[in-house]
Amino acid sequence: MDKKFKNIDELIELVKNRETFKFKIKVVANSKNNSIDFCEDFIKIKVVQRAIEGKANRAIIEFLSKTLDVAKSNIEIVNGEKSALKTIKIF
Repeated sequence: MDKKFKNIDELIELVKNRETFKFKIKVVANSKNNSIDFCEDFIKIKVVQRAIEGKANRAIIEFLSKTLDVAKSNIEIVNGEKSALKTIKIF
């Protein structure tokens, strides 16, 4: 089941507890800077990289890895690799 979050602290807490969870994101590629915004049904992640040849997907994983202090190998895009709407799994 996908989780919904109100803020970054809730995400970080699950990572610290080593829980496996999924959540929905909406990606805005080719932005001026990387950022994260919590909406009601998903998390909006803006990345500088363009959505060409998987660059934005790699940027999302790198951004989440740094933001949540979790290894990139523990972050997976499980749905929506070629869509702005994605499901992310952290384990």
